Amino acid sequence: MARVTVSIGSNIEREHHVRACLDALAAAFGDLAISRVFESEPVGFEDGRNFYNLVVAFDSDWPVGELQAWCKRLEYANGRRQGSPKFSPRTLDIDLLTVGELTGDQDGVELPRDEILHHAFVLQPLAELLPEARHPLSGRTYRDHWAAFDDVDQQLWAVDFHWAGRQVSRA
Repeated sequence: MARVTVSIGSNIEREHHVRACLDALAAAFGDLAISRVFESEPVGFEDGRNFYNLVVAFDSDWPVGELQAWCKRLEYANGRRQGSPKFSPRTLDIDLLTVGELTGDQDGVELPRDEILHHAFVLQPLAELLPEARHPLSGRTYRDHWAAFDDVDQQLWAVDFHWAGRQVSRA
């Protein structure tokens, strides 16, 4: 079993799609470790709708290609259009961040995902969820990476969020 981390984002019917994603992840993989949910301004998007972003960790023995295909099917099942422009609004965006200690091209997926170290909306929730876990390439903890993060243009803030009858995030 490998510890898998995924980032989840939505800026269309955000609460609905994040909850649907968490429901599907829990049904497929069991226990989930869930970061706080953050609202963030869009990075690189023309449409100014804010995103909800979070990171989820779970254990899986699935191959990387299967995990990636499952995530894409879930995105499409939640209304994401195949072939839509890169910086367009989205119902659901699920990205594999890490799969255990795997690095490099794995079944056509580059691990760890490069955006971990470049986007606050990925690094902050990951650092809060797994502060002592180490980035597979740098060997530094996510807490250390977040402490050194210096892109002050990326604004995000925690929001209250409920899922499965419990509060998983507090502002």
